Amino acid sequence: MELIQDTYRLPLEYVKGVPLIKYFAEAVGPLQSFQAQPDDLLISTYPKSGTTWVSQILDMIYQGGDLEKCHRAPIFIRVPFLELKGPGIPSGLETVRETPAPRLIKTHLPLALLPQSLLDQKVKVVYVARNAKDVAVSYYHFYRMAKVHPDPGTWDSFLQKFMAGEVCYGSWYQHVREWWELSRTHPVLYLFYEDMKENPKREIRKILEFLGHSLPEEIVDHIIRHTSFEEMKKNPMTNYTTMPHDIMDHDISPFMRRGTAGDWKNTFTVAQNECFDADYAEKMAGCDLSFCSEL
Repeated sequence: MELIQDTYRLPLEYVKGVPLIKYFAEAVGPLQSFQAQPDDLLISTYPKSGTTWVSQILDMIYQGGDLEKCHRAPIFIRVPFLELKGPGIPSGLETVRETPAPRLIKTHLPLALLPQSLLDQKVKVVYVARNAKDVAVSYYHFYRMAKVHPDPGTWDSFLQKFMAGEVCYGSWYQHVREWWELSRTHPVLYLFYEDMKENPKREIRKILEFLGHSLPEEIVDHIIRHTSFEEMKKNPMTNYTTMPHDIMDHDISPFMRRGTAGDWKNTFTVAQNECFDADYAEKMAGCDLSFCSEL
């Protein structure tokens, strides 16, 4: 379906103080009646933190490493994106209702907007956090190619908005902190993108243990091989090239762009870095979360 021109680059709308893409903001109300099942697994991240990567890993685990089964549909159908809504595409709520149990479900929502039944049912959560500087750069390029976002403007102006939490899904700082706090009282496996890059086997073993699953060594190696950035970048079932070009323009920037730790150094100026570090120290004061900003 062709997008009408006025669906491009709309301003963000605030829901309970959280800025969201207009369509996602419209999805939040109906989402509150979503009924979680105890065997659901929620994948939660702030955007551009390895969501698609961990989603593909988990789908491969659920399919016992069967690559053919993981080619059954694009990742946003296999792992329904809870708050997804947009012109001409099925909503996340519609997709999740058609997904057989046990369901993998993805969200970027902060806790204030999360359907309560996910917490009431004590649904297991795999959370992935990535260092803020790489997230900011990746998010800027995503804003450029995914036209459901407002125009990002210059990198410098986007970075200021990111630091102020005036981007879709709000503050990175609040997001990583509140899910970290939740992990003390809720079954949350809190993973770090940089740890996954450094030693994917170790992190996949953590996921298997958390799920109470076991897989033979050769299947784990097979999953690692087929969830590498290079493999996923060329896989149409993971690289979002099946999404309408009107919504995601891969000619501007591919959805899967670099997939590294430390790429921010190619974008931040010295002044931007100093400003960011001072702001970061203030906003993360008293938090015991520690990030690695390069490997």
